[in-house]
Amino acid sequence: MNAKASMRIGDRQIELDIVESSEGDNGVDISNLRKELGVVTLDSGFANTAANTSSVSFIDGEAGILRYRGYPIEQLAEQSTFLEVAFLLNYGELPTKAELDAFEESITMHSLLREDMKQLFEAFPHEAHPMQILASATSALASYYPEDLDPTDREAVDLSARRLIAKMPTMISWAYKYRVHQPYVYPRNDLPYVARFLHTMFSLPTSEYVVDPVIAQALDVLLILHADHGQNCSSTAVRLVGSGRADVFASVAAGICALSGPLHGGANQEVIEMLERIVADGGDVSKWVAKAKDKNDPFRLMGFGHRVYKNFDPRARIIKQTAQDVLAKLGRDDPLLDVAMQLEEVALSDDYFIERKLYPNVDFYSGIIYRAMGFPTDMFPVLFALGRLPGWLAQWRELTSDPDLRIYRPRQVYVGPTERDYVPIDQR
Repeated sequence: MNAKASMRIGDRQIELDIVESSEGDNGVDISNLRKELGVVTLDSGFANTAANTSSVSFIDGEAGILRYRGYPIEQLAEQSTFLEVAFLLNYGELPTKAELDAFEESITMHSLLREDMKQLFEAFPHEAHPMQILASATSALASYYPEDLDPTDREAVDLSARRLIAKMPTMISWAYKYRVHQPYVYPRNDLPYVARFLHTMFSLPTSEYVVDPVIAQALDVLLILHADHGQNCSSTAVRLVGSGRADVFASVAAGICALSGPLHGGANQEVIEMLERIVADGGDVSKWVAKAKDKNDPFRLMGFGHRVYKNFDPRARIIKQTAQDVLAKLGRDDPLLDVAMQLEEVALSDDYFIERKLYPNVDFYSGIIYRAMGFPTDMFPVLFALGRLPGWLAQWRELTSDPDLRIYRPRQVYVGPTERDYVPIDQR
C-alpha cells in the first residue's frame, strides 16, 4: 500500500499521496489540495516545493553529493569528457565507443554558424554584455531551422539539441571577437570540442593559438562540473518556457537570461571582483572577514555558502585542485589565488562560517581558472552557460516527453485591494 499523508483544515480533511523518490526526499502530492480544501500552499522561492519528478541529477546538500544519472561528479570529472557527459545527461546512459564517436562527429559537423549571423553580433554595441548577446543569438537560431522546432518531433529535437551544443562555443567566440575588434575565427573540425572552442576564442590571423592540453583538460572539467544541478533558477526557467510548448532554442535562451543574474551565473564574476578589491586594498584578509561578519556593513564575501549545499560543495574540491594545476602549468603566481586560499582557510576554521555552513562553493575558484586562461571577467557567465547547456537540454527533453505535461501556472495568495469602484479622474 502506498504511503499517505493527511491535512486537516477545520473539520475538513484530505489524504495526500506520498511520491517515493529513488533517493533523497519523498514528495507529498498536493495536486488536489485546492479542489478538496480550498487552499493553496505558499512557499517563497519554492524551497519546499517540487514542480516535477526528474532522473537527470541528484543532489544531497547535507552530505555534499552531486550525481548525474547516478554517476558521482568526482568520477565523471576525473574519467569522463564534457561531450560524454552531455550524451549521458541527454540519453540517460553512458555511450559505447561507437555511440560517442558518432555523437562527437555530429557535434563537429554542426559547429559552423550561418555567415549572416555576423550581422546579429554587429548590431550590438561593442560594450554589450556577452550574456545578452548569447541569449539573442541562441533565440535567433530558431529562425534558421523552422522545420525543426516541433517539441513533439523527437528527431527534430535531437538535431536541434546537437546544433546548440555545437554552435554555442562558436557564438561565444564570435561575440568575444566582435567586442574586442578582432577578426572572426572559424571552428576547426580537426580539433576536439574544447580545444576547438579555445582556438576560435584566442587565435588570430597573425598568430595561431596553440591549445595547451592542460588548459583544455581544465576547461573540460569545469564544463562537466557545471553541466547540471537539478531544479536551479535557469533550469526551472527552461522548463517553465518549455511547458508552453516553446521550441528548444527559445527555452534555452530563457535559461541564459535567468543565468545572467548576479545571484546565479554571475556569481563567479563577483568573486573575482571581490578578490581584486581585497588585493587592491593590500590583501589583508582579516579586515575583510571582519567586514563580512559585521551585520551593519553591506560587504558580503562572495563564493561562500549555497542554497542547496550545507556542506562543502563537491565541485569546489575538484576546482581547487584544477586551479592549482592550471596556475602551475602557466607558471603564474596569482595574488587572487593566494587571497582565495586564505579566505578558504578562514571559512573552514572560523566558528562564524562553520555555524552558518558557509563553505566555498563552485564559483569560488572557477573564476580564477578562467582568468588564468585569458577569459575576460564578464565572459565568465557565458562559460557557465556553455557548461550548463547539456543539463538544460536534458531537463527540457524530460519535461516535453512527459505524457502528463501541464503548462507551468503557479497559484498565488492575493493580498491586494478587494473590489472597489472606478473613480473618474476629475474626482480623484
